[in-house]
Amino acid sequence: MAKKGNRVQVILECTEQKTTSVPGTSRYITEKNKKNNPERLELKKYNANLKKVTVHKEIK
Repeated sequence: MAKKGNRVQVILECTEQKTTSVPGTSRYITEKNKKNNPERLELKKYNANLKKVTVHKEIK
């Protein structure tokens, strides 16, 4: 039986890495509650390619 609820999986992608010449992408998978947070999620996460904490935004 399918799981019921408002929690959905979302993918967070680094915004700073697109502007640099460093290859690759930094992505994280997390969950959010669609009912409490209908807007796109934005968190500070560690980017291993850039070796620093950057802003990661929710993508489709």
